[in-house]
Amino acid sequence: MTDLTLAQAQAIATQSLAVARERGFKPMAVVVLDARGSLKAAASEDGCPIVRWKVAFGKANVCVNFGAGGRRVDSIARERPHFFAGLESVIGDGGAVPVPGGVLIRDADGRLLGGCGMSGDTSDNDEAALVAAITAAGLVADCG
Repeated sequence: MTDLTLAQAQAIATQSLAVARERGFKPMAVVVLDARGSLKAAASEDGCPIVRWKVAFGKANVCVNFGAGGRRVDSIARERPHFFAGLESVIGDGGAVPVPGGVLIRDADGRLLGGCGMSGDTSDNDEAALVAAITAAGLVADCG
């Protein structure tokens, strides 16, 4: 397996929102990108502030473009803010949100399939919903 399928991306988006509902999280937005950074699936729940999908996209985008999960990106942004500021300019229009809640999607052999971002609750809760959904899809979550 080398590509993230539309069915997998939609399953991750749907399942992450289901996990958020089960756990009583605030209204969420989720974005799933393939390994090229191309949009595969996205959804925003009713009552979710409009900016949340942009934050979710920024979390996924920085992870895919940098090749690291949100926790690693967060660490780099804290340790080397000048480097991260430069990274943001290179990544461009998609944005870069350097916090947990951005997760890489890998296959069982560790190959990068894509990344996803979620926003609406705490960063830890955003990440937890994504990890549960990626695992349920039979894939490997890489938080960094």
